[in-house]
Amino acid sequence: MKAVAALDYGPPEAYTVTDLPAPRPGPGQIQVRIAAASINPADVQLPSGEFREQFPLQFPHVPGNDFAGTVSEVGPGVDAYRVGDEVFGHAVPRALKALAGSERPSLGTGSLAEYAVFEADAPFIAHRPPALDVETAAALPTVGLTARALMAAAEVTAGATALVIGATGGVGTTLLPLLAVAAEVTATATAADAELVRSLGAAAVIGYDPEAYPSDVDYVFNLVLPGDALADAARVLKPGGRLVTITFPVTQPEHLGRDDVDLRFVLDMDGRYGGMADVAAAAARGDLDAVIGRRYTLDQGPQAITDFARRHTTGKLVVRL
Repeated sequence: MKAVAALDYGPPEAYTVTDLPAPRPGPGQIQVRIAAASINPADVQLPSGEFREQFPLQFPHVPGNDFAGTVSEVGPGVDAYRVGDEVFGHAVPRALKALAGSERPSLGTGSLAEYAVFEADAPFIAHRPPALDVETAAALPTVGLTARALMAAAEVTAGATALVIGATGGVGTTLLPLLAVAAEVTATATAADAELVRSLGAAAVIGYDPEAYPSDVDYVFNLVLPGDALADAARVLKPGGRLVTITFPVTQPEHLGRDDVDLRFVLDMDGRYGGMADVAAAAARGDLDAVIGRRYTLDQGPQAITDFARRHTTGKLVVRL
């Protein structure tokens, strides 16, 4: 099969498209012929070597967590799927098994390939609704799960004010329409992205300079800044305001410079805020969507990951096979 691969630790510019044996499903697994996949931070971070001591990779390493495709083979003991089923979801590399949930880890062989193997009973794999097109289904898993988890963890009250830092990325563009239903949102974005961010529900758009942040907001959602660099974000909260963050390193109270902030770190690897079936249902209702910023072919897969790492991008980058 044709696949994007990192042949050793290094930058995304060193990734290549190569021929590899197609992975075969074992007990409890399904093989999926991939129709589309999308890019996430792990596709850059793991092969870079940044976490090689904690999560060593085996090479060639095929990146790709999010996917949509068709079940092409079913392993022993799988009853929920049949060959020909349309599926989509999120699965992390097997090197991240320790972080992939304690009960039913969602692991995969890498979705930037013609075929990949996934755990059939993982909560982050589901049937794709007919109303959800392949590209959106490939773009939605990680950002849909994360946006829903952020809303559940934040417990936003009606009429609140919120600042979203990193509103133009995949998570931000999915979160904004959900958040704007309940809150008056100020979002950080470039001038070029301001119209898009407003169309997604932001009442105000500001640049990335912390001096431009509004004051006395009820909620701050941090989607991009390092977890140990959030003092400016915490500064703009009302006393008792809530700071919700998804980035590493995991934010500690002492990073904030004040002790009257309700700090919530969101990383839901067990699906306690809902799984892919919930994302599918919300998407089918029209309540959840993903913004696709750029599209690529599989041969352009290394370029897609390089663009993600090196360029300012909006929404999700999707690779169509």
